Amino acid sequence: MQQSMQKVRAPRRRPWLPGAAVAVALAACLPWQAARAACASVRIVVPFPAGGPADQLARTLAHGLQQQRGTPFVVDNKPGANGNIGIDAVRRAPGDGCTLLVAPAGNLTIYPTLMPALAYNVERDFRPVSLLAGSPNVLAVHPSVPAHSVQDLIRLARQADKSGKPLGYASPGVGSGLHLAGELFRHQAGIALLHVPYKGTTQALNDVVGGQVPMLFGTWPTLAPFIQSGALRALAVTQPTRSPAAPNVPSLAEQGVPGIDVSSWYALLAPKATPQPAADALGAEVRTLLATPAVRAELQRQGMEPVGSTPQALAQRIREETATWAKVIRQYGITAE
Repeated sequence: MQQSMQKVRAPRRRPWLPGAAVAVALAACLPWQAARAACASVRIVVPFPAGGPADQLARTLAHGLQQQRGTPFVVDNKPGANGNIGIDAVRRAPGDGCTLLVAPAGNLTIYPTLMPALAYNVERDFRPVSLLAGSPNVLAVHPSVPAHSVQDLIRLARQADKSGKPLGYASPGVGSGLHLAGELFRHQAGIALLHVPYKGTTQALNDVVGGQVPMLFGTWPTLAPFIQSGALRALAVTQPTRSPAAPNVPSLAEQGVPGIDVSSWYALLAPKATPQPAADALGAEVRTLLATPAVRAELQRQGMEPVGSTPQALAQRIREETATWAKVIRQYGITAE
């Protein structure tokens, strides 16, 4: 009997098989799976008020993931300080899978250069999960502006500059992606424009629709209702080619102003303490969700094009665009107010 026990206890060497590698990978994810199960709900922080493009995107994402997992997903709007309050709240959250962040490109790739005193560092403090969706930015004018094309606007801007009253363009604030789109357009078109910054998109949009400022650069989801109602006139999308979201709006490049590619995009991130296997697994879930016909149709209805990416691809995009915008900010001497 003792010999029998020894045989049972004796270790046996087994060859390393592919199945064993899968088992190890699954074991690495067990803490994440347990954390997910322990979440009464998963919180998706949106660092802006309810109703905007980031908020609508986050709610579509939350609804879809809740259906896939059966775990409640709750959108938590934490606006303030150009989005930085909500982003910092996620930075300080534990990496247990219960807190996620939906953030726009500007906060991830522009503000780190523009606001070096930020409490957070994107690469140090966050774990990229997936690119979510993108939308074109649009150059639009008030209907009273006698310009029906970009070349019309360029001629009008030159005339206005000669008279000593350069055309103004509104933006949500200094250093926003839409401000930088205006600076690139001014430079590439060789014209003078007066930047009129506001504290947020709503104020900027209200003054352009009201005729106080002649033009602005804005995201398609935000401007589309006003363009469709005739309150604004779209002249161009600020990218090299037309966008599927706005197929009837020509690009700047096809109207003689090449070299500008400024679109809006949104990403899903987690606190840095989140394990990489967890980010990979969640990213795969998100990509599956974004590929479903219902979610694609809903995002397209919002004026966005679903994208999806691996965490690694998102990290690379953030690094590349951060470097690009750093050059633009330094070239034009743009500083935060």
